[in-house]
Amino acid sequence: MNGVIHAPATRPVPIPIREILPWAAFAGVLALLLIYFIGAEQGATALILGHYVHEFVHDGRHLLAFPCH
Repeated sequence: MNGVIHAPATRPVPIPIREILPWAAFAGVLALLLIYFIGAEQGATALILGHYVHEFVHDGRHLLAFPCH
């Protein structure tokens, strides 16, 4: 015995586009919401009163080069 173990060859199973599309749409909506809250909230289009959201994402705005002052 030489101690070699042979595993059966497996092929990857293709995922139908029907199963990927809802998750891709969900990720797109989340990305748009994230961009809105980092880039535009607490400006002219504020949906939430106060400066809580602005202060929470303030450093992220500067990191992503969004103006906020």
